[in-house]
Amino acid sequence: MSKPKKPAANSGTIALNKKAKHDYFIEQRFEAGIALTGWEVKSLREGKVQLVDSYIMLKNNEAFLLGAHITPLKTASTHVIADPTRTRKLLLHARELDKLIGGVQAKGFACVPLALYWKGHLVKCEIALVRGKKDFDKRQSLKERDWDREKQRVVRENNR
Repeated sequence: MSKPKKPAANSGTIALNKKAKHDYFIEQRFEAGIALTGWEVKSLREGKVQLVDSYIMLKNNEAFLLGAHITPLKTASTHVIADPTRTRKLLLHARELDKLIGGVQAKGFACVPLALYWKGHLVKCEIALVRGKKDFDKRQSLKERDWDREKQRVVRENNR
């Protein structure tokens, strides 16, 4: 028998913004590249990033990621002063930027990051055009999630 393979250390999701899925209805998703420096990539490999209070600013036909906190490693770089919450440029096609700008100018829409993940050796950011939820919408989605969990539990117990 062969040994089970270990998953690669740099594959898959780096960080999720679970708060965004709770606070917003996701209308449309986009994949964007991020302009990062060397120490930031090393920190991302260690998983030291938070997207909770981050958002996307659209200015001069460009998109920027604000508020994402990438914690610098102590061993990564000694000659560079690291700013953990600096503004990072998002790399999108012109058509995608036009869709985002048009959507954000519409009433009630915003643009937020949903996830950071590896795609090959590149770091990608999943961003979304979202509409805010009201409190009763949040309660309804919690009820639906609990009911789905209860249905799965009942089906699993009946199949035994």
